[in-house]
Amino acid sequence: MTRAAASCHTALVSVKPSPAVPAPAATLVLLRDRPGGGCETLLIRRHEKSRFAAGDFVFPGGKLEPEDAPDDPARWCGGLSAADAARALGLPDGARALAYWVAAIREAFEEVGILLARTADGAPAALDGPRWLDYRRACQRDHRAFRDMLRAERLTLDAGALVHFAHWITPEENPVRFDTRFFAAATPPGQEAAPDEREITAVRWMTPAEALAARETGEISLRRPTMANLALIDGARTTAAALRALSGRVVAPIRPRIVVENGVQRALLPGDPGWY
Repeated sequence: MTRAAASCHTALVSVKPSPAVPAPAATLVLLRDRPGGGCETLLIRRHEKSRFAAGDFVFPGGKLEPEDAPDDPARWCGGLSAADAARALGLPDGARALAYWVAAIREAFEEVGILLARTADGAPAALDGPRWLDYRRACQRDHRAFRDMLRAERLTLDAGALVHFAHWITPEENPVRFDTRFFAAATPPGQEAAPDEREITAVRWMTPAEALAARETGEISLRRPTMANLALIDGARTTAAALRALSGRVVAPIRPRIVVENGVQRALLPGDPGWY
């Protein structure tokens, strides 16, 4: 091999592929009071064939869609202005920031059939009647149907009910990555969660302590962000107490790093020895 060829060969093998660009995403932690005391949260099991988090129990959520950024945010989102959303997320574009709230609410409706919205007179939306299942199926087929549903039912998204409390970015080592904002909210009264039977195969209401214990026994699998966010509300006796614990937190992005030691993968968090 000539010197030039050897140099070319070295350059080729030393080049590393660029990390995948994380897609903006939003997740909603739905909370409710348990009869007899305690606060429980909704966990959903992703399909075994999902490209991301296959088989894991996670919170409802997904990536932002172009339709989630409203051109008239005051019309669609109640209790939160575009300017306040931009300040909360540290983003320059208010409509783009508000899209995270829209996406969190839309994904919860599509995945588990729970809708945080209010009627024209300010009452929580009551999902009574078979048309809501038709709406949900339409939204699953085409995200633009979500806006059509709000318009037809004269609903405003209850954006002000959501508390933004965490920001996680998928490690650079993963081929599929998300830049995810986490929100929490009380589950609207009278609404029940049901899996979409497509992306979501099961739903479970559990206290944070129950979920973390079930993970330890191998009953369910949880991802690192899910465990960390459950820990933030572990011990809360009511939904109100859990939301108070999450409100006002300084939200900094957390991007784990995946390392392999003796053939075993391990996630390092910012501040851990060996994290970049």
